[in-house]
Amino acid sequence: MARKSESSFEEGDFVVYPTHGVGRILGTEEREVAGMKLEMLVVRFEHDRMTLRVPMEKARSLGLRTLSSKKQMEQAITTLQGKAKVRRTMWSRRAQEYETKIKSGDPVSIAEVVRDLHRRTNQSEQSYSERQMYQAALERLAREFAAIEKIDQDAAALRLEDLMDAA
Repeated sequence: MARKSESSFEEGDFVVYPTHGVGRILGTEEREVAGMKLEMLVVRFEHDRMTLRVPMEKARSLGLRTLSSKKQMEQAITTLQGKAKVRRTMWSRRAQEYETKIKSGDPVSIAEVVRDLHRRTNQSEQSYSERQMYQAALERLAREFAAIEKIDQDAAALRLEDLMDAA
């Protein structure tokens, strides 16, 4: 049981896995892989209807982390309310950069993507791929915001969009 206290991951806690977003820890289990016994952290991602098993010793190095603090989320919200950075590079290049930021799992980086792709009613139309990228980033940020604020994901997304519109 000493290893459990070493790890800051507890059953029932929300965690963030960079490539999948927010999940909930169901517990731990032992698995035999290639003749070695490994203690696995079992994480459920409701949104993706997926369960992931992560070796305990590799959880941190794979990027698994606890939810952001309120202070970190406030930094992300401040970023959201900032002025969008319009870059004149090719969309394929920007899309790659945005995808990297989303998969980083860092709320401030994800907020940058949401801010840069957010379109107000008086702005030009977005392409399909821009809208898809915007939705993916907004959902990822909203899931973590919802878990921190203990509200529903849709309400969190609305609140984040309202904050951007008010800025």
